[in-house]
Amino acid sequence: MASLKDLRIRITSVQSTKKITSAMKMVAASKLRRAQEAAEQARPYAQRMESMLGNLAAGAVGQDGAPALLSGTGKDGSHLVVVMTANRGLCGGFNTNIIRSARQMIRDLQAQGKSFKIFTVGTKCRDNMKREYADYMVGHFDEFGRTVSSFAEAEHISQTVRAMFDAGDFDVCTLIYANFVSAMTQNVTRQQVIPFPIPEVDEGDDAATGGGYEYEPSDTEILTDLLPRNLAIQIFRALLENGASEQGARMSAMDSASRNAGDMIDKLKMTYNRTRQAKITTELIEIISGAEAI
Repeated sequence: MASLKDLRIRITSVQSTKKITSAMKMVAASKLRRAQEAAEQARPYAQRMESMLGNLAAGAVGQDGAPALLSGTGKDGSHLVVVMTANRGLCGGFNTNIIRSARQMIRDLQAQGKSFKIFTVGTKCRDNMKREYADYMVGHFDEFGRTVSSFAEAEHISQTVRAMFDAGDFDVCTLIYANFVSAMTQNVTRQQVIPFPIPEVDEGDDAATGGGYEYEPSDTEILTDLLPRNLAIQIFRALLENGASEQGARMSAMDSASRNAGDMIDKLKMTYNRTRQAKITTELIEIISGAEAI
């Protein structure tokens, strides 16, 4: 049985931990509000951009001179997996869930006999993935997260990915990140960004002819200009969704840690009081026994 001194030290230690987790919860809650607003404000633009390009792509697919970001390389043998996590931990299963999804995708690609490369965004996924896939890692970016992610950060990643695609390093690029739903829920998402996925449309649907609109200049020229921009926008959206998901997961994790610390403190105090009472009782018995023996 632990001594009273040991119990006092442990109670003090857990109390200090609870103060830290409570402070981290408050900080995460403050950052979550800004990150959530940024993610929600970015969604409509990204969704409308994707929808418009989907209409244009449905009409331009198969045409001569279609942009490479739309038509791809014509092959599906080499994949670039862009894995996005946080730079820091203490956010529950946020990083682990994204890395698990990335590993599952990589195993599926290996089972199909396809090659792959890994581009990591965030320190946590780089440190984890390099243990097993160091030879397949071709790039890394972690200069984000000090405040809400900026479009310049997304543009930097986009330019790197496009340069690799132009050099013929891969055929298909997929983003893996966490889509923010609420502070309690973050859904791991896989999104193909290269080549641009053509939406399925019914024959005779307006989307199959460019949404029923005539464009000036041609569909191909518009796509050539907008597809690189869309790649940066989708990466930017993923960064914002990841940022909000990270803070939500951290707030929930620190809230649970604070509650668990409180429960542990209560149990330790009860054990301390019982041990103290037992010690006092033992001393009283010894005094009484000594007095009777005299």
